[in-house]
Amino acid sequence: MRVTIGGAGIGGLTAALSLQAAGVRDVQVLEAAHEVREIGVGVNLPPHAVRELTELGLGDALAEIGLITSELSYYDPNGHLIWSEPRGRNAGYHWPQYSVHRGRLQGMLMTAVLQRLGKSAIHTGKRVMRVDCAQSQSVAVDVCDVTTGGMERWESNVYVAADGIRSTSRSSIVGPNVSLASNGWVMYRGATAHAPFLSGSSMVIVGDEKLRIVVYPLDHGTLNWLLVRPLKEGETFGELGHWNLPVDAASAATYVADWHFDWLDVPEMVRQTPNVYVYPMADLDPLPRWHLNCATLLGDAAHAMYPFGSNGASQAILDARVLAYYLAQSRSDPRVGLRRYEAERRETVAAVQLANRQQAGDVMAKVSALARSNAFDQAQEALHAVEQKYKRLAGFDVEGLNRRASWSVTSASAG
Repeated sequence: MRVTIGGAGIGGLTAALSLQAAGVRDVQVLEAAHEVREIGVGVNLPPHAVRELTELGLGDALAEIGLITSELSYYDPNGHLIWSEPRGRNAGYHWPQYSVHRGRLQGMLMTAVLQRLGKSAIHTGKRVMRVDCAQSQSVAVDVCDVTTGGMERWESNVYVAADGIRSTSRSSIVGPNVSLASNGWVMYRGATAHAPFLSGSSMVIVGDEKLRIVVYPLDHGTLNWLLVRPLKEGETFGELGHWNLPVDAASAATYVADWHFDWLDVPEMVRQTPNVYVYPMADLDPLPRWHLNCATLLGDAAHAMYPFGSNGASQAILDARVLAYYLAQSRSDPRVGLRRYEAERRETVAAVQLANRQQAGDVMAKVSALARSNAFDQAQEALHAVEQKYKRLAGFDVEGLNRRASWSVTSASAG
């Protein structure tokens, strides 16, 4: 079986590694960028994502580049603690939770792909423009060489579109009428050198339904943060779906100017950040289907979601593992594997997408109203209930994850 993957992001690279581990040796990854560099900022990997990477033999490598997250705490805009819970092994999981620089994670995955599948497995400067799904037993993609502008045709048994929220493959597979949706909020992101705060491995969410910031360490000397606020009337930051638009750090810091806490000076942290990026928040409405014949979607191309709950990258990793598991069982007819992959994942991830929208709005409004009225016990109960429900939905409640069967392919599970 030959599989072509469009996109060398976290989802696409994990798919390549998962397919190789499942016995698929002919895997080609097409990446539009000339080189994959360590860009972006941080990503948080809860235990369900860490489990999958560990079962791919990447646990030690992940431990080298990531920092264990020991707790998650919510604070109101005055710096008062609303609620806190342990994370990772501290919460009883068999796997830790990590915070890691997105670029380092991508680099770790790329190194593993090159080692396991060979140096010719990743092709940079190749942008997939169109997917020909007409054939029932094969698929072809039209690829633009971004250096020469020339067009090439790549044929394979399966094509996996893992080319992100602005996927150029998606319309060929599910139709042209897919547009990005915005909740009217904008997000600022950055990572900066900073001394540890609180436990040194704490992740915090500070604010209310009108303004909040998430902060966590990437290592013992670097803090990652993301700040969200509503867009002002008439305010624009370019086309939806672009992650890396630079913005002045001082302007971002004005929104949290009064958030000086004895455990963290938030405006100073933001001001001293060397590179700050702004992103008009966007997601996709849940799609009615993901695949057509021998082509399918994966990760943000299938289910881009708002960055709440630390689940964007995690759900792409789960996609990759489930896809490889079912393709390994249907080598004679990959379409069967793609149907089973979609049946396993699409509705589950759609529920996570919609839950992330709710967390961005209704949940924080309710919790913040309780905190403002000093009903902290009720606010704690509300957050605890939401967190437990979300974990079950996203596939990382403690008991469910610890007991779930592995997606690793064995001789008994491969068809």
